Amino acid sequence: MILLYLFFAFFTANILGYGGGPSSIPLMYDEIVKHYQWLDNSEFSNMLALGNALPGPIATKIAAFVGYDEYGWLGVIIALLATIAPSAILLILLMNLLNKHRQSPIVKGMTLLVQPILTIMMLIVTWQLAKESFTIIGIWQFLGIAAVAFFAMHIRKVHPAFVILAAFLYGGIVLSHIV
Repeated sequence: MILLYLFFAFFTANILGYGGGPSSIPLMYDEIVKHYQWLDNSEFSNMLALGNALPGPIATKIAAFVGYDEYGWLGVIIALLATIAPSAILLILLMNLLNKHRQSPIVKGMTLLVQPILTIMMLIVTWQLAKESFTIIGIWQFLGIAAVAFFAMHIRKVHPAFVILAAFLYGGIVLSHIV
């Protein structure tokens, strides 16, 4: 039964996640943390941070991690199939249709209307994960880490993967002794 749940959880998140990984993450969060409770907020945020540090699409990395954690290699295969199949099938079927109607004001309007929804979904997930960080490490640690990350990425132009790796090291070495 767990394989069926894995398939439906990732299929649902990816069939509804218009716009790729960033739009699928809030939907996956809802399925993984809230609905099936395979991970808690902290585990999800750690997995998301690690997944962002690795190359490749984030949705497939999340699916592989949760699939393996819940049912081993067969879980990985089922979760990845549910993650990849909707996009591949819809891409093949809809590519000709979109190319045919590319200049349509309806298609342009739909694309513009989806963008604010994706922004709100990402802000909700960010807020939920930030609330837990405030509780666990405190507001000053949180703001300090955020300020250093902002400085590193926007001022010093450090690649985000290195900033995530540094945050992991800081959390593992420093925060594990404080919290």
